[in-house]
Amino acid sequence: MPGFDIGPLMRSTIGFDHLWRLLDSALQVDESGSYPPYNIEKIGEDRYRIVMAVAGFTPEDLEVTVEPNLLVVRGKRREDPNVQYLHRGIAGRAFERRFQLADHVKVVDARLENGLLVIELVREIPEALKPRRIEIRSTRTVEAEPAESRVEVRKQQAA
Repeated sequence: MPGFDIGPLMRSTIGFDHLWRLLDSALQVDESGSYPPYNIEKIGEDRYRIVMAVAGFTPEDLEVTVEPNLLVVRGKRREDPNVQYLHRGIAGRAFERRFQLADHVKVVDARLENGLLVIELVREIPEALKPRRIEIRSTRTVEAEPAESRVEVRKQQAA
């Protein structure tokens, strides 16, 4: 599939770098295939979970790193030189998985249980960015009077 060049769009915009990088990465062909398989679960209003099947990997074989708006999971199994395989059917190849994270999504936990790497995420919107209700106050009670007289009162108050 031919790639889509977003270069001309990037040259004519300012401040949309993150959006263009996200779009560019979404259009890239995934070279890693489907290994290792994973699920992305929504477990609450602002809570998410990534579950990756990493049978045969130990915690020392796995690395989870967070960069701005990006979660990277890498795995590289250490081979035992004393083991000779007659048949090798359990995949243990190195991998790297990248997950784009929305703004204010934080990784809060990573654990290995029963061959599954479980990564817990939570979206924490800063208090300053949360919607807030503004109280509407009135300096005087508006009586039932014609609109023209209210306009006249405002003009007089402004003068």
